[in-house]
Amino acid sequence: MARTTDGNGTPVPQRLLAAATRLFAEQGYDRTSVQEIVESAGVTKGALYHYFGSKEDLLQEVYARVLRLQQERLDAFADADAPVEQRLRDAAADVVVTTIDNLDDAAIFFRSMHHLSPEKNKQVRAERRRYHERFRALIEEGQHSGVFSSATPADLVVDYHFGSVHHLSTWYRPDGPLSPQQVADHLADLLLRALRP
Repeated sequence: MARTTDGNGTPVPQRLLAAATRLFAEQGYDRTSVQEIVESAGVTKGALYHYFGSKEDLLQEVYARVLRLQQERLDAFADADAPVEQRLRDAAADVVVTTIDNLDDAAIFFRSMHHLSPEKNKQVRAERRRYHERFRALIEEGQHSGVFSSATPADLVVDYHFGSVHHLSTWYRPDGPLSPQQVADHLADLLLRALRP
């Protein structure tokens, strides 16, 4: 019977994801073999296929787990009992911090998304759209109540913020001058300034 955790108690799926994330980031998705992933994770190929079915499923899960975390957090901010300006600012800053905390995952995904089958690509896009729609709803709430300017369509405001977020993996360095929270505060403040009536 194969062990479901390693000596440190890390479950096999997490070990596979960690190994795949590191290898995809270092070598690229297409240049990483299943054999390298299982050797790095210290498991058998059978274990990988038991938990994920394919290398493509691993790629999808690398991104999906970050999106799930971000969706849960966005839902919590959006549902909070606070003024819309505060809820949007919290959500806008949080997506920056969680993206920086998972920078490898984000970079891998944007570099490798074209490797997903059309079906999986559609699933991921639908999940991302749900996130963007919830974020847009906060902007629209503020626009309808007069807290935010309606001069710019909410869709464009969403694209403006997430363009910055998706670009983080190309320039952010953990040893750079700004902490994740500082970058998050700057980008959230820029967003709110753009929305000020």
